[in-house]
Amino acid sequence: MSEYQYYEFVAIDEPLSERQMLTLRAISSRATITPTSFVNTYNYGDLKADPRDLVKRYFDAFLYVANWGSHEFILRLPRQVLDKETVEPFCGGQGLSVRAEGKHTLLEFCSEDEDGEWESGEGWLSSLVPLRADILAGDLRCLYLGWLLCAQNGELDDEAAEPTLPPGCPSLRELSASLSALADFLRLDPDLIEAAAEGFPADDQEQMQGALQRWVGALPASEKDAFLLRVAGGEGPVVRSELLKRFRANCAKDAAPATFDVPRRTVAQLLESRDARAAERKRREAEKRAKGAARRAEEEARARKEHLDSLAGREAELWKRVETLIRATQPKSYDEAVAILVDLRDLSRREGTGDDFELCLTKLRERHRNKPSLRQRLERAGL
Repeated sequence: MSEYQYYEFVAIDEPLSERQMLTLRAISSRATITPTSFVNTYNYGDLKADPRDLVKRYFDAFLYVANWGSHEFILRLPRQVLDKETVEPFCGGQGLSVRAEGKHTLLEFCSEDEDGEWESGEGWLSSLVPLRADILAGDLRCLYLGWLLCAQNGELDDEAAEPTLPPGCPSLRELSASLSALADFLRLDPDLIEAAAEGFPADDQEQMQGALQRWVGALPASEKDAFLLRVAGGEGPVVRSELLKRFRANCAKDAAPATFDVPRRTVAQLLESRDARAAERKRREAEKRAKGAARRAEEEARARKEHLDSLAGREAELWKRVETLIRATQPKSYDEAVAILVDLRDLSRREGTGDDFELCLTKLRERHRNKPSLRQRLERAGL
C-alpha cells in the first residue's frame, strides 16, 4: 500500500518574510509556499524537518494526516494569553500535551487509529484554525475535548477527576463549528461528548453579555483609554484576551453566572455514562429500525393485496400471457412470465385453489422442459 502524508502549516499573527520562505523552500522543493502557508503531500519520502520546530519558528497552526491513522493538530499561542500552567490540568497523555517555547505556548492534539478509515488531510486545518481565536477570547473548551480524548484512549486513571473550565466559559452542550470539527478530527466518541456535556449548564448568552456590559461600564475611563490605545497599536487579540480573563475572574468572585459550577466527575463515571448512553442510543435505533421494518412490511402487504385483488378473475388470461412470453424465448420475457406465475401462485393460495395451480404449473414445466434458462428462473422463484 502506498503511503500518504499531509503536512499543512499556517501563519496567522505575522506573515512569512521572503527570507523565511526561501529557508522553507530549501526544506522542500515540492511544497506550496505562500506568505501565510506551507503545504506538502508525500506519497513517498517525508518532510526533512521537525514540524514542531517549524511551528516554533514560523507558524501558528499545524495539521498532519497519515494514511496509517495519525491525526495531529498543533496551535501556537502567546504565553501571556495562555500559559503552560493553565493547560497542564487538561493534559494526561498523547491526546493533549503542552510545551512552553520562548514567548509561546504550543498545544498538541494527537489521535491514532490504525483501524480507522483513511481520509485526506485537505480542508481540515481551515475548519480548525478558528479555535485559536476562541482560545484568545478565553474559550478553553478545546482543552477539555483534548482531556476527553485522553480518557477515551485509556491514558487516565479511572479515579482522575475532570478538569474545570474557567467561569463564564461557554458550555459543551452547544459546540461551535470549529469544536465539532476538532471532535471529528480527533475521532472523539459522540456518546462520550454527550455524557460530558450533561455536567454543563446550558448557556445563557444574554445574561452573560449583560454582565460583561456592566463590568466594562464600571472600568475607570483611564483604563479604557489605555486598552483602546493598545488595540489601535495592534494588540487587539491580546487586549481582548486580557479583558475576558479579568471579567471571568470577576465572575468567579461575584454572583455572575458560571458555566461549570457542578461536581467534578471521574473518568470512570464519564465512561460509564458514555456506555449507558451508547446502549440506550443503540436500543432506540434498533426500535426505530424495527418499527420502520414493520411499517414497510405492512405497506408491502397492503400493496400486494391490492395487486392480487386486481388479478382476481383473470387467471385464464394470465396463463395465456405466460405461454406467450415463454415462446418469445427472451430473458426479459422469461422474467416477466415467472413474475406472473408467482402472482398466480399467491392468488391460488389466497383463493384456496392451490392444487389447480400446481397441476397447471407441472404441465407448463413439462411442455418447456428443454428450456434450461426458464427452469433456472422457476427454481429461483420457488416454482
